[in-house]
Amino acid sequence: MDSSPVGDPAIAVRTARDGSRAYLIGLPPQALPRVAPGDLATAWKLARTAALLARAGAARNLRFLGADGATTDLALADPDASCWAAAVDSVAGMHTRYGLALSLRLLALIDLLRRHRWADDLLVLDAEGATLHTRLLDAAANLPLDAAARFDDTAFRARCLPSGPAGAPVSGAAP
Repeated sequence: MDSSPVGDPAIAVRTARDGSRAYLIGLPPQALPRVAPGDLATAWKLARTAALLARAGAARNLRFLGADGATTDLALADPDASCWAAAVDSVAGMHTRYGLALSLRLLALIDLLRRHRWADDLLVLDAEGATLHTRLLDAAANLPLDAAARFDDTAFRARCLPSGPAGAPVSGAAP
């Protein structure tokens, strides 16, 4: 993971007195890069650890600028999203494209898992948390985000549930 202190010229970050952060991002969510599935698994574990420790994260307001001048605003203000984003930011740096992509892909995966029961078969829940199937990690790491920084549900499902032999689960705990 990239934890470089040097930011990306396309990402400007300002921190307010209350600790909240505002990001001005000179590209749309769809232009954020793919991430390594292993980094996504690590982010999942970090987010879970932060949540278990009840670590508070600062609210983050993101404004994406498209090439056509259109803007997309996202607020990561709820306590869970703020906690998870802070955990990823601490190791990957949301001031970089990669760190921002990693954080938003994690949040989009969590959102998708909450909304779709078809993905339940790709999770194993136990006392240690959740084990994510490699297909979930691969899809979340590689499929593009949409303009709202979410995954296309149909494409995600098709990528995760193809016909053929199943892949192996990858251990990781649920945030």
